[in-house]
Amino acid sequence: MPPGARARVLVADDHVPLRDRIVALLSQDFQVVGTARDGQTLIETEALLQPDVVVVDISMPDMSGLEAAARMRSRGSRAALVYITAHRDGEILDAAVGAGALGFVAKTFLAEDLVPAIHAALAGRRFVSPCVSDAPGPV
Repeated sequence: MPPGARARVLVADDHVPLRDRIVALLSQDFQVVGTARDGQTLIETEALLQPDVVVVDISMPDMSGLEAAARMRSRGSRAALVYITAHRDGEILDAAVGAGALGFVAKTFLAEDLVPAIHAALAGRRFVSPCVSDAPGPV
């Protein structure tokens, strides 16, 4: 990315008010290039826009964020993945990491954790919301 350029972010979540909140939260630091409401739309929009980062909800209708990410990867996507979720258990985190996630942010901590998670993902580092990494079970 050229110096001074803002990272291009695509946001996928089926809950419109939350998606709008995420876009507002990210707009100061990043260029939000698009949104998606479900897994299939995410796959199509990501292929068209080729963002630097995809912020994706794990639980979406018709196709989970995990499945959508796997399909994006299989067709060659290089976008960094940052998952947002209401789930806090280690099994979901393990599945997200297995799907190529660099970020895993609890929805209850979006305001605190999402921007740092995206910056970490852009630098190739993993970021997990502390409330998730402190949860019992495997991480």
